[in-house]
Amino acid sequence: MNEQIRISPVRLIGADGEQHGIVPTMQAMDMARELGLDLVEIVPTERPPVCKIMDYGKHKYDQSKKAHQKTHQQKLKELRVRPKTGTHDIETRLNQARDFLKHGDKVQLKVQFRGREMQHIEEGRRIIDGMLEQLQDVCKVEAPPRMEGKQMTALLAPKGTTTAKKPEKKPDPKPKPPPPPAGEAKPAAPPTAAPATPAAPPVAAKPAAAPPKPVVPPATGKPPTLQPPPKPKPPVA
Repeated sequence: MNEQIRISPVRLIGADGEQHGIVPTMQAMDMARELGLDLVEIVPTERPPVCKIMDYGKHKYDQSKKAHQKTHQQKLKELRVRPKTGTHDIETRLNQARDFLKHGDKVQLKVQFRGREMQHIEEGRRIIDGMLEQLQDVCKVEAPPRMEGKQMTALLAPKGTTTAKKPEKKPDPKPKPPPPPAGEAKPAAPPTAAPATPAAPPVAAKPAAAPPKPVVPPATGKPPTLQPPPKPKPPVA
């Protein structure tokens, strides 16, 4: 900050967020002094580093306030009234409840009944309903008025504290294959094999026919006659 900045030049941002570009460090400090502000190095890792003209004290206060808001733990504040509580006291309780709700705390309104006041429960209900109506701009009713023993209670929460449900993650759909480019033939489907036909059962072979029996001439009692062989023909001259 200011004279502790050793690097020159720097990239300067004005007090209202305007860009001054790259300027020498001494010139940037002179511009900050003229405005009665400080030259603060906000991004020291850049080259050249980024500096801004601002009120350093106010800047530190804003940072601490934001850090406190982030670490604030919600508390339950209790405000008690009676059926005979006066209007001025009820206004005081309403102002306290409004401050608690704006600070991010929950508020429990409680109407206490004692002795014969139990015979006038409707008077306590009238008071607590009127308080809810006065606070409806800064709160939401988490628990409506109800009797718990000898007291009537209602629970209020600051507006905007409902936690949004996280959307359920759905499984990513499977990516579809890209369509083939125009003019390109689609790949042919693989040929499907024809179902095999069952083989015909083997035909039994027919038995071979028996050879015919030789015909034997009937016996006549005479010897067979022998015929002479044929004469050779004479050669031709």
